[in-house]
Amino acid sequence: MKKVIITGATSGIGLGLAQEMASKGYIIGAIGRREERLKELQASIGEQRCFIKPLDVTQLDTATEAYTELINEMGGLDIIILNAGVGRDKMLPQWRSDEQIIQVNALAFAHGCHFAFEYFRKQGHGQIVGMSPIASLLASHKAAAYTATKHFVSNYMTGYRQKVKRLDADIVITDIRPGFIESEMTENNKSMFWVSTTEKAVKQMVSAIERKKRHVYVTKRWRLIAWIAKIVPQWLWDRI
Repeated sequence: MKKVIITGATSGIGLGLAQEMASKGYIIGAIGRREERLKELQASIGEQRCFIKPLDVTQLDTATEAYTELINEMGGLDIIILNAGVGRDKMLPQWRSDEQIIQVNALAFAHGCHFAFEYFRKQGHGQIVGMSPIASLLASHKAAAYTATKHFVSNYMTGYRQKVKRLDADIVITDIRPGFIESEMTENNKSMFWVSTTEKAVKQMVSAIERKKRHVYVTKRWRLIAWIAKIVPQWLWDRI
């Protein structure tokens, strides 16, 4: 049975991925800040097939320990899904919110990617999965920090994909690019369209992971928006 670590596994896409992959026979290592939710997930899957670690991924030294402990408890690692992410927190001052977004979406992601890459390099195989939503293709005056960090995620994975080509190791880097998906993060977003259920989205994601795709748009129609984003001139986006 393949073994997978999923960060941000207490809600939304992360929780859905854990449940879907468990139903397909994977051993799950679930990471998240909310311990009670992790325990609920573990109870629903079973203690022999779901191992949990409460963790704030921005605590990098603690994160290294948590990843290592989970791998030991699971008896190895085949896939890591770096799903943890946050959006604008309107309860915080602007800079504090931006700082939090940068720490979680960029710094903690980069740390997790680096850790997994070094582990898989020594092992000789593995798969790193990151989430760089369609927002990564655009800058936004309404969400400057969020769109910038997701662009970072995509480019960081591209750089690591180039590293893999220079190694004698079977490491796959999968960039998942979701559109709008029902979740706690998006529940107050009134301007969403082409909204997918979490269940539908995670099925497509798992399928792409199992096929070892380099890039995948979820749902597939968002490829059209990505194409438009790349050809529309910046001066026009600046007016939107």
